[in-house]
Amino acid sequence: MAEQKLAGISTRAPKSFNKEKTKARLVQMISELDELQNLLYAESKHSILVVLQGMDASGKDGLIRNVFGKMNPQGVTVSSFKEPTKEELSHDFLWRIHKNVPAKGMIQLFNRSHYEDILVTRVHKWVDDSHAHKRMQAINDFERLLTEHNDTHILKFYLHVSAEEQQARLRERMSDPRKQWKYNENDFKEAKLRDLYLKMYEDCFRHCNKVPWHIVPADQNWYKEFVVAKALLETLKKLSMHYPGLKK
Repeated sequence: MAEQKLAGISTRAPKSFNKEKTKARLVQMISELDELQNLLYAESKHSILVVLQGMDASGKDGLIRNVFGKMNPQGVTVSSFKEPTKEELSHDFLWRIHKNVPAKGMIQLFNRSHYEDILVTRVHKWVDDSHAHKRMQAINDFERLLTEHNDTHILKFYLHVSAEEQQARLRERMSDPRKQWKYNENDFKEAKLRDLYLKMYEDCFRHCNKVPWHIVPADQNWYKEFVVAKALLETLKKLSMHYPGLKK
């Protein structure tokens, strides 16, 4: 996967997937996830970090709402990483990230993440390749710290949306009153840099894959949500969790 070009990966569900059957299965999985998240919270031995990356309008917000919105809000938190503040820039690039990692028993969602510091920064040439690759090594060390020393299970998703679907969604933000709050003129400018972003993502996948990436076709929301829910469900089931008994 790491060596495969994103341009060669479909942004749509395989033809073998039936939309209605998949959506029905998704409803079942979300019910299972609700119970497993409650168990994760009660046992409080593991934590889950879900990293969501993707182009503008790849559907990160909707995914969070539709897959994680039915879970107990006491056990799920979301952090969004936008342009760093003056205080954040005065620290190392992982400072603002590390203080948001999940405590045991929690599911933490990163809506964009530490990977922005090796993606947008390279696209706009705010850091050079040499500095970016040093940051990649720091990211690998950071993720190893979480997985090996804190029982944190990291799931990394790249939401792979086509240029055509991205443009359609960006235009919808201009016309749909419910989505106009999301409109940002700069998103269209960033979309013109798509090829360069894809190149930087591919380099990211190549060098930061100790924790594997999931490339998620994102043109169809129902399939995108199914893929993410399935990966999370499989991860939680493997933890062999149990509800704590009465304290003696």
